[in-house]
Amino acid sequence: MNNNTQLAHRNDGAVAQRSEEKGAPQVTLIPAVDIIEDANGVTLWADLPGVSRENLQLSFNDGALHIEGQAVVPTPSGLRVQHAEIRQPHFARSFSLSPDLDAGQIGAQLQDGVLKLTIPRRDEARPRRIAINLA
Repeated sequence: MNNNTQLAHRNDGAVAQRSEEKGAPQVTLIPAVDIIEDANGVTLWADLPGVSRENLQLSFNDGALHIEGQAVVPTPSGLRVQHAEIRQPHFARSFSLSPDLDAGQIGAQLQDGVLKLTIPRRDEARPRRIAINLA
């Protein structure tokens, strides 16, 4: 990390990180996420208000799922911004995935600022019933 970059340390209550890049402050928001796990896999919902599909990047690398998005808040014509604390918020969040999950089959849907990811469990990792034969 160079001397021009300052990142807030992540803590359990953190909602944002602030860094200085090229003289302009950038705020990276940590989106709220709900995760539900069942026998079939994991479903993850992430709140990404103002992020369009074109400004959303999902990637999986070295066992980690990365979510990044840029919200665009348009200024109506004829109006001038007097004060803006966050003009174009950047969202970012990463998750380590269990080897029991099939990263090659991740499904993603974005609707009304909510990203829904479905990550199925690998077939060999799914719970199964074992038949008992009479001897």
